[in-house]
Amino acid sequence: MIAEEALARLLARGFSEDDAQRLVAHFAEAQACGKLGHGFSRVDWLETLDVDPQAHPERVEAEAAFERWHGRGALGYLVLDAVARAQLADPPARSRLVVCEETFPTGMLGGWVRRLAAGGLVAVLTATSPPRLGPPGGPKLAGTNPLAIGVPSSSGDPVVVDVSMGAVTWGDVIAGLRSEDELVPFGGEQWHKAFALALGLQLLVDALHREQAFGAVLLVARPESDPVPALRATGVRLPGGSGR
Repeated sequence: MIAEEALARLLARGFSEDDAQRLVAHFAEAQACGKLGHGFSRVDWLETLDVDPQAHPERVEAEAAFERWHGRGALGYLVLDAVARAQLADPPARSRLVVCEETFPTGMLGGWVRRLAAGGLVAVLTATSPPRLGPPGGPKLAGTNPLAIGVPSSSGDPVVVDVSMGAVTWGDVIAGLRSEDELVPFGGEQWHKAFALALGLQLLVDALHREQAFGAVLLVARPESDPVPALRATGVRLPGGSGR
């Protein structure tokens, strides 16, 4: 699938031109990063969901250091897109916590923190999803609950870390790239570490929500220093650079 086909299908589904373009841009970035499970394969998946293409997220609380957003039925992609644009338009004086309720699916989290870091903000983002991880032979208790961190740099591209707590992603499964049996906590014999992180991140998001639904939590802050150039001077390839 190419961008033009994806855009046409989203428009046919009822999304506005702006929203469809924002979705296509996110899918195209995922494709370029090699994350095919978050790329254009998601258009097929979205067509199986009962979504309201005319829904719009709402910022329901706004303070200097805290915001709360509600999806109001909009796709999580569009919620996080609106949140990212809002933070760049009105950055915090020092830092700000943003809680996003009814926000799913959220896509490639690295894309959102990359945008914020490119705009000069340190960003940490996590999001919950349906329970897909559990102990071997046990019940599924946590989502893959990825964690993404974006750090701006004066010496080049932002450093972006984006890690799912699963050995594979759900996106890989729905894209037909991996089997659901492979969706276990990463780490092999040390699986309990990833599972603990998945549970901890899920509880963090759930504790900050006023309703039990999938969502996201974002922390943005103005950097006080620039630690990236010293790391780049080592010659080690850092995550999230031009080569991604």
